[in-house]
Amino acid sequence: MLVLGIMSGTSADGVEVALARIAGAPPRLKAKLLGHTSVGFPAALRGEILRVAEGGRVTAGELSQLHFRLGECFAEAALTACRRFRVAASRVALIGSHGQTVYHQGRRTACFGRATASTLQIGDPSVIAARTGITTVGDFRPADIALGGQGAPLVPYVDYLLYRDAKRGRVALNLGGIGNVTVLPRGARAEQVTAFDTGPGNMLIDALVQQFTRGRERYDKDARMAMSGRSIPALVDELLRDPYLRLAPPKSTGREYYGRAYVEKVLAAGRRHGAKPADLVRAATIFTALSVVDALHRFVLPQTKIDELIVSGGGARNPLVLGQIAAALPGIAVFPSSRLGIAVDAKEAYAFALLAYETWHRRPGNLPSATGARGPAILGKVCYAPGR
Repeated sequence: MLVLGIMSGTSADGVEVALARIAGAPPRLKAKLLGHTSVGFPAALRGEILRVAEGGRVTAGELSQLHFRLGECFAEAALTACRRFRVAASRVALIGSHGQTVYHQGRRTACFGRATASTLQIGDPSVIAARTGITTVGDFRPADIALGGQGAPLVPYVDYLLYRDAKRGRVALNLGGIGNVTVLPRGARAEQVTAFDTGPGNMLIDALVQQFTRGRERYDKDARMAMSGRSIPALVDELLRDPYLRLAPPKSTGREYYGRAYVEKVLAAGRRHGAKPADLVRAATIFTALSVVDALHRFVLPQTKIDELIVSGGGARNPLVLGQIAAALPGIAVFPSSRLGIAVDAKEAYAFALLAYETWHRRPGNLPSATGARGPAILGKVCYAPGR
């Protein structure tokens, strides 16, 4: 099957689309990434996504409209990708759309007398199926939550299919808006795979850069701003006292924790330490790197020998982040996923193409050892394309 995977992450930078050719079934599933592209959001629409995801007031009607408007966006991105890949949409058998997360509460909290966990990804897959003429799988996370899991992370199942190795222990690190790791012990069976969110990925750095440049820059290209700042170890130490880092897996987080309110706390910490803008961006960059290192030392390395750290996501392009991680993990080879044939920006979209393929074949796509679910779950909802 030719399958498109569509992903918009926590940073809402735009829509990532990956085209994959997939055949077979685990453990002999064969998959190849054929192409990857990005399609941006209109600025006003991106602003509304971020506002809603950070808890801004929204009516049921406004949320419903945004849900369907994003469905149109994802459909347009899929058709744009087909044109760029020079593949007719009629040749694509399936789309897997993650949707846009606007709320995620993986741990159960009190809700009208009952402990409840929930997650909400918007961008209606029925709209995608209707506009593209391609059957679409969407809304992947609720099936795992319904079985007591956190609904995240889901990419570890794909990491297991792609990266497990008989001789080498590996960690797959994705640095999108949030950082997350999949731990693959040498010769791992599926039930031995663990995964969790480590803390902020690019989210905090991007927010500070946008704040200090008044929106002229969206991210710190090549870590130039961070590299120009001075080191303030006491500030980094304060950031590393973040309570989330001490929570034991399974755990997941997002913009509801590391959003605007968290950025304000970081700005206040910067003022206490006399940090200039570049100093604070440097501190946030080092904090991001060391939050990953802390997670590995705290929860992974005491039990599992790791030989390789495979990095994907936008953070893989930040030399200061990668340099700090590599320096703090001697004896572990740190390299981008592109070395294994998957472009760093394509990984998560590619993953949801594979998850959609598994759903289509009525096979589970979660790893209970990663999400905390009571058992395997067939993920997502299938929205059939109208007859051609």
